[in-house]
Amino acid sequence: MTPTLVRQHHLHPASPPDPARSSRARDWAEIQERMLVPLYEAVYERLEVGPATRVLGLGCGSGLALLMAAARGAHVTGTEADAERLALARERLLPGDGARERTARTRLLGSVPGEVAKPGGPGFNLVTAFDPQPFAEGDLVSALSEAAAGAERGTPVVLAGWGPAERCATSSVLGVASRLADPLRTPGVWRPRGRDDLEELAHRAGLRPDGSGRVACPFGYADMDSAVRGLLSTGLFDAAVAATDRSQVDKELTEALHPHTRPDGTVWMPNVFRYLIARV
Repeated sequence: MTPTLVRQHHLHPASPPDPARSSRARDWAEIQERMLVPLYEAVYERLEVGPATRVLGLGCGSGLALLMAAARGAHVTGTEADAERLALARERLLPGDGARERTARTRLLGSVPGEVAKPGGPGFNLVTAFDPQPFAEGDLVSALSEAAAGAERGTPVVLAGWGPAERCATSSVLGVASRLADPLRTPGVWRPRGRDDLEELAHRAGLRPDGSGRVACPFGYADMDSAVRGLLSTGLFDAAVAATDRSQVDKELTEALHPHTRPDGTVWMPNVFRYLIARV
């Protein structure tokens, strides 16, 4: 996702779990992460992910995208700097019930990409960054470059981000985060940084763009409380909370969500996400 809509932290080894953050990580895993399932499925279908695929997922979150790849038979490796999300990914992908086959095909690490390749083993033949900026942009370029160095020549590297603001109902809600975090900014809806931002990122990492696509990823919630918790779990409102307070953010986020609330109390926001396939 583009820098204005993502958490800004560096990709270093995961810090020790923080109990205060655990509930938010679980909200991400149980409420928000599933909103991107259509994106994951479209990419895997297009690239024919299967038993011969060796996936490296950068910023793998709580592991849903990797779980879907593993269900197709792929060997999966994931890196995630957030310790709480990484712990949830391990719960999903490395069960303690003796599922030896899945465990043998799965590696989850908080380390940087340069440390994930197995010495003497085959390289990755698919790299994904579905949430391509959960860390500072310069670090992402380095992470992509290091991942490419451990991949086979011609390996696809998938980057993803928001589609046009006019096709993303959530853009007006995310505008709340920008306005509260920076009160001097002119009020208005969030807009993407640029139409070709994914291509620019790929070029900076030494990758060759080779196709793209758009996928409908509606955000749907059972009720207002779930919508607020899900959106807060992304970390996109952290700066707004720091600049004001949690109650103020909750209040204004709830108000921004009201136009998207249906008569039955559910919240529904159509969105379009875009993905880029680049090659090593």
